[in-house]
Amino acid sequence: MEQRAKVLSFAGGNETDVRQTCRRRFFQYTSAFLEISVHMRIPREAPLEEQQLLQTCHAKSIELLKRNLTEGGILAASAGERAEKRGYTAIFGRDAAVCALGMAVSGDKQLERAAVIGLQTLAEHQAPNGQIAKFVDLQRREADFWYLGCIDSTLWWLIALAILDARGQPRGLLRRYSGRIGLALQWLQAQEHQRFFLLQQNEASDWADIMPRSGFVLYTNALWYFVKQVFELPHAAATLENFNGLFHPFSARLAEYRRAQLLNEYVLRNARDRDLYLSFVNFSFWGEEGDVFGNVLAVLMGLTSPRATKRTLDALMRARVNDPYPVRAVARPIKQQSSLWRPYMARHRQNRVWQYHNGGIWPMVGGFWVMGLARAGRLQQARQDLMRIARSCAVREWAFTEWLHGKTLAPRGMPGQSWNAAAFLLAEYAVHGGADLFAPLPRGR
Repeated sequence: MEQRAKVLSFAGGNETDVRQTCRRRFFQYTSAFLEISVHMRIPREAPLEEQQLLQTCHAKSIELLKRNLTEGGILAASAGERAEKRGYTAIFGRDAAVCALGMAVSGDKQLERAAVIGLQTLAEHQAPNGQIAKFVDLQRREADFWYLGCIDSTLWWLIALAILDARGQPRGLLRRYSGRIGLALQWLQAQEHQRFFLLQQNEASDWADIMPRSGFVLYTNALWYFVKQVFELPHAAATLENFNGLFHPFSARLAEYRRAQLLNEYVLRNARDRDLYLSFVNFSFWGEEGDVFGNVLAVLMGLTSPRATKRTLDALMRARVNDPYPVRAVARPIKQQSSLWRPYMARHRQNRVWQYHNGGIWPMVGGFWVMGLARAGRLQQARQDLMRIARSCAVREWAFTEWLHGKTLAPRGMPGQSWNAAAFLLAEYAVHGGADLFAPLPRGR
């Protein structure tokens, strides 16, 4: 009775007034809370729910990497009959390098110690001319170099060695492999155009191994510039200038070299998209599909000015490459009626529109997207997309599927992908303020 009397007194003396007062105060407090929420930008999901999802994804990533770890290094995907039949139970050059970086920042001592093992296996199977294999079959102890080459395996191997060495994981790594590093650099320099100082390559000979990019390729040369910086190779400044001049002639000054002028002329006369970097440039033809990985690496590897960084990331955001999961491999898939379509793109019905490298969603590339956002200072978007990567990894009970259909979101490819887990750890590290792994590295010589 005493408590009821206090309530009645609060409202003015009767129960009707109590109900009206409570209703009025409820709406006042609710309106005030909503106003505060707008200014604070409170996320739609509860912070605890987000935190739990990220913690679960971190734990599942560590678990997957440990499961896929062998004496020879990290397998591309979890072992199984289907994975073995499709060749995923091997040590892939680019996969092992990405995984080495993710393992190095994982915070797990076992993974940190094991990060270098796959790179050692690749070194042991280096070709006499210096090239690093696309993959090493551990059972057959055999190196494979793909159909038309695999230029990026060598690049990623060098990048991973340099970053692990700079972090002391372990110390003296570059000294230990100095001879093999010298051979690898020599092989790459033999692929370099001696006026553009950009690498040249065949079609389907990098990570997008059934895409028609050839000549000068954006993705490959973003990696090449970083390698040149780290290992102090000559003509790095020319590589930077020609990278921007050929892949984005719309913003570059007029080229002085007459060969460059003609290559630019074809593009400037007929290109439609002037915001993103071209995916490749060849003699009279080029790629405008919007290579997301290549554009992100241009930002991440230090090839973009602040203005170019903004232009590139804004264009990718407008194309919604990160929605609902980061990221689609291209902004605009190559259609079968396009002059760039190749018969090999239909092998296994794999590279059709919105599939595989032709518009499929790759969580691994999403990790680099988040790192690029963090590098550009777009931390709010980076945090949001880190959550989206976690959700993509969680599809089918944490299957860590290789890629998802770009429209239907159906999980495709091989589950248990090591580099999905590693890329999540890299993105998480960047979002939480870890050191920029792709900042210029001191050689310490």
